[in-house]
Amino acid sequence: MGMRPPTGMPSLSRRSRILLVLALIAAGLLLIGPRLIDMYTNWLWFGEVDFRGVYTTTLLTRLVIFLVVALVVGLIVFAALLLAYRNRPVFVPVAGPNDPIARYRTTVMSRLRLFGIGIPVVFGFLSGMIAQTNWVTVQLFLHGGDFGQTDPQFGLDVGFYSFDLPFYRFILNWLFVAILVAFFANLVTQYVFGGIRLAGREGALTRSARIQLAVIAGSFVLLKAVAYWFDRYTLLSSGRKEPTFTGAGFTDINAVLPAKLILLAIAVICAIAFFSAIFLRDLRIPALATALLVLSSILIGAVWPLVMEQFSVRPNAADKESTYIERNIAATRAAYGLTDDVVTYRNYSGEAALSPGEVASESATMSNIRLLDPNILAPTFTQQRQIRNFYGFPDTLAVDRYPDADGNLRDYVVAAREISPQTLDANQRDWINRHTVFTHGNGFVAAPANSVDEAVADESSGGRGGYPNYQVNWIENDAEGSIRKDGPGDLDQPRIYFGPVIANSDADYSIVGSTGEPREYDTDSKSYTYDGAAGVNIGNFFNRLVFASKYAERNILFSSVIGDESKILFNRDPRDRVQKVAPWLTTDGSTYPAIVEGKLVWIIDGYTTLDNFPYAQRMSLEDATADSIESTTTRALPSREVSYIRNSVKATVDAYDGTVKLYEQDENDPVLKAWEGVFPGTVIPKDQVSDELRDHFRYPEDLFKVQRELLTKYHVNDPREFFTNNAFWEVPTDPTAENTSAKQPPYYVVASDVSNEENQASFQLTSALVGYRREVLGAYVSADSDPENYGKITVLRLPTDTSTQGPNQVQNQMTTTTDVSESLGIVRRENTVEFGNLLTLPVGNGGLIYVEPVYASRTNEASAYPQLIRVLVSYEGRVGYAATLPEAIEQVFGAGAGRTVTAPGETDGTTQPGAVPETTPSDGGTPSATPAPATGSSTTRDAAVSGLNSALSAVRTAQQSGNLADLGTALENLQTAVDAYNRAGS
Repeated sequence: MGMRPPTGMPSLSRRSRILLVLALIAAGLLLIGPRLIDMYTNWLWFGEVDFRGVYTTTLLTRLVIFLVVALVVGLIVFAALLLAYRNRPVFVPVAGPNDPIARYRTTVMSRLRLFGIGIPVVFGFLSGMIAQTNWVTVQLFLHGGDFGQTDPQFGLDVGFYSFDLPFYRFILNWLFVAILVAFFANLVTQYVFGGIRLAGREGALTRSARIQLAVIAGSFVLLKAVAYWFDRYTLLSSGRKEPTFTGAGFTDINAVLPAKLILLAIAVICAIAFFSAIFLRDLRIPALATALLVLSSILIGAVWPLVMEQFSVRPNAADKESTYIERNIAATRAAYGLTDDVVTYRNYSGEAALSPGEVASESATMSNIRLLDPNILAPTFTQQRQIRNFYGFPDTLAVDRYPDADGNLRDYVVAAREISPQTLDANQRDWINRHTVFTHGNGFVAAPANSVDEAVADESSGGRGGYPNYQVNWIENDAEGSIRKDGPGDLDQPRIYFGPVIANSDADYSIVGSTGEPREYDTDSKSYTYDGAAGVNIGNFFNRLVFASKYAERNILFSSVIGDESKILFNRDPRDRVQKVAPWLTTDGSTYPAIVEGKLVWIIDGYTTLDNFPYAQRMSLEDATADSIESTTTRALPSREVSYIRNSVKATVDAYDGTVKLYEQDENDPVLKAWEGVFPGTVIPKDQVSDELRDHFRYPEDLFKVQRELLTKYHVNDPREFFTNNAFWEVPTDPTAENTSAKQPPYYVVASDVSNEENQASFQLTSALVGYRREVLGAYVSADSDPENYGKITVLRLPTDTSTQGPNQVQNQMTTTTDVSESLGIVRRENTVEFGNLLTLPVGNGGLIYVEPVYASRTNEASAYPQLIRVLVSYEGRVGYAATLPEAIEQVFGAGAGRTVTAPGETDGTTQPGAVPETTPSDGGTPSATPAPATGSSTTRDAAVSGLNSALSAVRTAQQSGNLADLGTALENLQTAVDAYNRAGS
């Protein structure tokens, strides 16, 4: 039988090669084309927002990391292949006619460059692509500094753990990858070219193969020794004792830490054993060293710590872990901004016998009790202030504060009226209309949070009242397009081109700019042409082609509505814009609008975070910020875990021109300083924040949620008490959310400042905390948002030997009270009842009052929307239930207690004597404003005012009775009184 010669890979015909090349080019375009388009459009967009330096720095950093790692890995693998090939045996015996190795060898020899260069290139490319995602680690290493705080174990600055150690681990990891791939590449090459032969019982190994494999393996073990050295430092973020605490415990310090040093020494010895194979032919020495390393890793590195933990630590855990819990408490407070200079603890009785006069004297709190729930009223805002179907409001509204006409601080429920792509209908969805006509929203809508237009007389049938007192800034629907300025601030430009509702679309872009006649919808009788600075020019064919490819939309390329001056607005979500220009920030889930210096701006909170602060408690941002409204009303934070967080940046996005500004908030944050070194000039110094803008900064919700979660444990100072959990608190479940165990969200309120004894109103973010595994109230937490005390947290600690009712107990008591349950039972026959935010408010010297609005909307009606029908009040077991807050307060405390509480139709807690409401209701509500003073004789004018007030009272009485005939007569009498008032002033 003749021997069949070894064959290589089959050759391709010329036609097949051409088709293969074309297929590869097409596949490459499909893979790379979209990335190139994104790179170019990002280049244009970053230039438009004046943050191109961020893009180029990030791109250059990624490119350099890719090239360095790809070259290092590729060269190490190439060197392993080259050495194995060049030192191959001259003569390689063939095992027989069907020797598979000979076939592989022939294939490799026929395409030597393909394999010799292709394999290192592939591994280098893949390694570089993965490594470049760690650009943050590299930049923090290059620009990070000191924290000025050292760890308690090694005495090293925290900056080493935050900025340096991650980089060293990054380098080690890629050297491990390169050495491991090189080892197997050299091993396979030696086998293919005869350096290693498996024929016979023992096989054969050439001297060059032995030396090369020994050197590579020895290098790997030597790197492992270096890794053991750095492992000592990572112990300070150990999770062995979680969830009790994060950081090195007794076992880590007394067993694992010495074990790391022992394993380091063994690894060095093992590496020397491998290197000895260069001179010694006996491979048993490195084999024994390897076995020693593996065995010692198991016994010393795993078994010994386990034995110590089980038999020494656990029986005496409270004592043995005490020192390390103390370290964890101190580090956690420092890492999350809960140190003594930030958090103030006050003992609070939780009970006080208050007279009606004492309650009324708490005007800072009582006049500002919030009745409007921003998480419920979005449908009401939409139905009553949408005006056109293509406008819309977010699913959850925002709370902000403005001074009233008398300069008193008041909180408002606010929202921007944006274009809503999801509600465009029929022909409005046409490409031209959607992207070139309906381009912007119109207006800012606010409502004083402490009042409604009027009380609802019959809670079961609804009727008039129970709706917000709207104050608006928008373009009126008239021929002139005049701007209405009734809102709490003076807004000069109410058009909104950037916002979260606008961006809620698969194709988030609008095309604006002059193309002749104005095209954009402004009012029914007037169109508009955008003249702001935002937008990327698409007047040239190339840019149109790029964006047509980006959005897969041929109309961008061929539509005649696009001219030389046309621009495209995209990336219009304020939070996304901030995230793109500051990729190093974690942005808060809430974005809120504010009127600042005549402009409407979106304010976004930005956080700097770390995941390796030594001894600080590690926690998931997603879990810590989850509550009953987060899943449906805001965007959740990333699910990654952190051990350090700071609200270092306040960002604003102009709603008209999209300008992004980053303002320094925490100038002492070392992480922020590092990023300012990476991207110089991108963050505006804190002293350049205007007073008007600073007045609208809120303490961020997500940070507060993280901090209150930690305060449930880290208010405890004694490590032994900490270990037993006895003194812990919990965030209560939301008593107003049905069929869920989600946490109660924190609430923004204007109330008396709990940090002092003065009756002075401040804007706060608050939350109640209950006892551990109990429902009684344990503490009350308040974070101040006023500029002079911004960020100060006050914790009112209730005594553990009393049982002050917590939110769920109060809710249960209020809703099961006979009058309340019977009334709501009737309401539920034809309505859906929703309980608003259950506010916990400190009053007097130790008292706590609970207030909860009750809303109803018609069942099975698509256009139904919530209406405030009643208010619930609870204080020390006494329950009030009435159509107005003053009535409910007086049911609980007695007559006169509600005199400083804001009544329906008012916007503050003080009724001005002689105030005459306007006679023309603006949205079906009762009159609420005061006309200009009359100028006639005082006697005639006083009589007219008296008659007008009497007529207005008759109208309200008729409304409450529900008798339409009486209401018609009362309205006629009211008009007569208005005419008399006007004549008196003429």
